[in-house]
Amino acid sequence: MLADTLREKQTSHRRTHEAMGTVMVHEVCGPYAEESLDAVQIEIERLEGLFSRFLPDSEISQINRMAGTDEVEISFETFEVLSRAVGFSRNSRGLLDVSIGPLVDLWKISRNTLSVPDQDAMEMARQLVNFEDISMDHVRQAAGLRKAGQSIDLGGIGKGYTADKVIEVLRTFGNTSAFSNLGGNVVTLGKKTNGESWKVGIQHPRATGRLIGVVSVCDQSVVTSGDYQRYIISRDGRRFHHLIDPRTGRPAASGLISVTIIADESLTADALSTMVFIAGLDKGTEILKDFPNTHAILVDENLRIFITHDLQDCFQSDRDVHVNIIK
Repeated sequence: MLADTLREKQTSHRRTHEAMGTVMVHEVCGPYAEESLDAVQIEIERLEGLFSRFLPDSEISQINRMAGTDEVEISFETFEVLSRAVGFSRNSRGLLDVSIGPLVDLWKISRNTLSVPDQDAMEMARQLVNFEDISMDHVRQAAGLRKAGQSIDLGGIGKGYTADKVIEVLRTFGNTSAFSNLGGNVVTLGKKTNGESWKVGIQHPRATGRLIGVVSVCDQSVVTSGDYQRYIISRDGRRFHHLIDPRTGRPAASGLISVTIIADESLTADALSTMVFIAGLDKGTEILKDFPNTHAILVDENLRIFITHDLQDCFQSDRDVHVNIIK
């Protein structure tokens, strides 16, 4: 009874701010909620300062500038996230490559001009993409790139790592109920103060403002990759999104347009959402078998919706939405 009374007296504290090029929202309930939110915001900004390739003084930017010349001594966090990124790249069957920076830059220029890169430029950039060219010195805690022109992009994994660190900070302050949305990377701590699971809406990829459904989670992360998040329509009417297939150098064309991964770790969910999106329905489903306690919601280009069978009890589809179960 006393625990219930104390829980009722605690109020949720909410904060919205911008970081990592997106809007972030946090909700925390606990005796040190405001202090927790301050610490969360500071930690996110600190990690962005280490990981962002768009900040010239970040450690990733330093590694990229020194490509082909020397290694750079880096922090524990940068070494850790880069090690995990290389590990996922090695085991992704070519679907994920953390050295994809040259292709990202090439397609960014194309988004600005509403045109498609020419084949020669695409092939030149693709030749620079190879995670095996990332050298890592565990003794010196240093990393580098072997060829000039190569660059690291943590876009498929860095925000997930940061989301996991947010949960660590919240736990440090003794919180047992919290929710953070890092621009599409959602992490949850415990349940809501009323004892219910957190409910995370899954965006309809072709209907702005509409959901395909809601998934209920507790102590899990929910991450979505979709072709509707960042894209251009070229002058000839073709859609080009930001999720590039390292094998072709082009935006992935796997037949999937949205992939949501639910996992215990946000970094894993972040990497898998990209890998499955690029792999497609059948191959992506096979990949998920290697990751126990990981679940998925997939939408294909015909707007058919698939969920892994273990989500049947915690996914509520929107009205008029038919769901196919992946056995």
